[in-house]
Amino acid sequence: MSVPGVDVRVEVLGVRHHGPGSARSVGRALDELLPDVVVIEGPPELDALVPLAADADLVPPVAGLVYAVDEPRRAAFYPFAVFSPEWVALRWALEHGVDVRFADLPATHHLAGGDSEDAPRRPGRRLDPISALASAAGYDDPERWWEDAVEHRRTSSLAHFAHLREAMEGVRVDLEVDDDARREAFMRRVIRAEMRGGRERVAVVCGAYHAPALDPASFPPVSRDTALMSKLPKVKVAATWAPWSSERLSYASGYGAGVRSPGWYHHLFVTPDDEVVPSWFVRVARALRGEDLDASTASVVEATRLAAALAAVRGRPSVGLAELTDAARAVLTEGSDLPLRLVDRTLVIGELLGRVPESTPTVPLAGDLAKQQKTLRLKASATSTVVRLDLRRESQLARSVLLHRLAVLDVPWGTQVDAGRTTGTFKEAWELEWTPELAVAVIEASLHGTTVRSAAESRIAEEAREAADLRVLGRLIEECLLADLPEGLRAVVAALAERTARQHDTQALLETVEPLARTCRYGDVRGVDVADVARVLQTVVVRASVGLRAACSSLDDDSAAAMRAALEAAHRGVALVDRDDLRDPWTEALVTVGRDEAIHGAVAGRVNRLLLDGGHLAHDEAAARLSRRLSPGTPAPAAAAWLDGFLTGEALLLVHGDDLLSIIDEWLVGASEEAFEDLLPLVRRTFSRYQPAERRLIGTHLRDLASGTRTTPSSTDSLDLDRAAPAIAEVARLLGMEVAS
Repeated sequence: MSVPGVDVRVEVLGVRHHGPGSARSVGRALDELLPDVVVIEGPPELDALVPLAADADLVPPVAGLVYAVDEPRRAAFYPFAVFSPEWVALRWALEHGVDVRFADLPATHHLAGGDSEDAPRRPGRRLDPISALASAAGYDDPERWWEDAVEHRRTSSLAHFAHLREAMEGVRVDLEVDDDARREAFMRRVIRAEMRGGRERVAVVCGAYHAPALDPASFPPVSRDTALMSKLPKVKVAATWAPWSSERLSYASGYGAGVRSPGWYHHLFVTPDDEVVPSWFVRVARALRGEDLDASTASVVEATRLAAALAAVRGRPSVGLAELTDAARAVLTEGSDLPLRLVDRTLVIGELLGRVPESTPTVPLAGDLAKQQKTLRLKASATSTVVRLDLRRESQLARSVLLHRLAVLDVPWGTQVDAGRTTGTFKEAWELEWTPELAVAVIEASLHGTTVRSAAESRIAEEAREAADLRVLGRLIEECLLADLPEGLRAVVAALAERTARQHDTQALLETVEPLARTCRYGDVRGVDVADVARVLQTVVVRASVGLRAACSSLDDDSAAAMRAALEAAHRGVALVDRDDLRDPWTEALVTVGRDEAIHGAVAGRVNRLLLDGGHLAHDEAAARLSRRLSPGTPAPAAAAWLDGFLTGEALLLVHGDDLLSIIDEWLVGASEEAFEDLLPLVRRTFSRYQPAERRLIGTHLRDLASGTRTTPSSTDSLDLDRAAPAIAEVARLLGMEVAS
């Protein structure tokens, strides 16, 4: 509208963010007005990104990303889809050579935060004003209301927006949230500047909620706006374009200005009107077939007819998503909602991931990552995909290294998942899914270095310096191995060697053994020099062995459980490397702990089982120790703890060792009623770890022992080798062995 006393025409086009109907209306309104400047709702920092919007390689959905330079985690996204009115306005201005300005609360203030009264606060999520009007009119879909109430009116597009401003004045009272007044003051400042700059026609594209406040005829005094904009904190910021995704445009992602069905809106915007319905059902049928569900061509035709009939019956001038969904349910899925849920993400939500040109301003780390993604053919996708890697192949090993380095940098593009049935250590499986937030994570990681490798090594070295205990250093050792970070490995080993020399916590030493052992055992697979790690491992095992007996003394139940877990981990590590200089001191330490009856039962029982399995404790001696620990003089909880530690592992120990089973049986039978009530849950927990078939077999043996029917062959004479010969021959064949006939 024209401003009294000023020869400037300002038209405020209130829109629904990411609404295809609003986007079409904006395009027609701009064609009608032919403005010489377009002002778009958004922080002014986005002005620097406008030229890149003309690049054909900038493909929506994308987002303007503004972040604090010194603290990249403080960032804000401003998404654009191809059906966003703001994107349509931006592209229209670039195609017509018209200036573009963004107007909103500057991100330099918005991201400054602070606790002062004048500090800006992040706007809360408000009810979409278009949704409010649609709901009042009895519509469940704001786009349907826009189509019926606005798009199908035979008036100018500018008139549509004038009517909408009038309606919005009555809605604003109930929708106001924090920071609206301040944001609108900044918007008015930009509009005033353009009016003073000699513009003749100014188009303002903003959320419909703000439209009444940005009408120059109702502007408050400049002094009032100036007061709102004063004394705001500031922070240095930078801006860039980042890929966005259809999923992140939806309400379900938590995006405050999101829409319910971005995939449908994209289809609605890019498809000619006469093809919207049939092409949608073609896509639905294709998606159902992709899920191995029937969807014939005839059913697509019938669904198209039914959708048109539903719209007519409901008195709506066009077919909407509700009619499409009802028709698909009735014709394509035989009344079931489940098949439609299977394709909901791919169609209604959508799986598009935007693309930004290589010339987009970014941090060096992001450029290095993009280069490696291209070289290794790891395409970023908004759809979750599983990649399986064979580490014996150089190219796939490089992929694994990149993903592990990103994990070190807290850029979780990939998450390791089960690689399936494999007996080697050469397989990995990763679930990859690129989300827009990863762009911020990459920028934040750039504080550590300019390349993925240098940043990861710097991050590892920093964590090694700040590590609170040996457990952290042990984890870092493994991360360096997996991510192929030799410089980081040297930093961690140096820190570990220093800490080990001063470490008096035996449990911490025990917990470090297994990660160090894995590094030594599997380092050759990735070509990593682990000589320094092996020396540190030898020192750690010896020191832990020397202090093991003292560390196992005077433990309460919780401490004993932690010590038992640490001891088991260390034992796995020593067994993994299998070196005499590690095994000998470790075995000697276990023997000392195993024969000490003052040690907590959970630890002592576990140690005796490890010694028995390793051949360092005779079966008869193990049975004698079990009998002593289950004697009537031992408190029931202490005896149960020893038993739990001793029985953890294979059930064959009880199945083929009747003496042990008899000792346990007699102990339980001889317990008093009060003691038995205390023992029952403890013993039940111990035996519950066995498989059902193992428990049944143990029960059968107990029954036979009680009835005296179980006999143990004293020699092979009682075996019928003739009857067993066919089975022996078949087993030998399966094992690739030859058996003399």
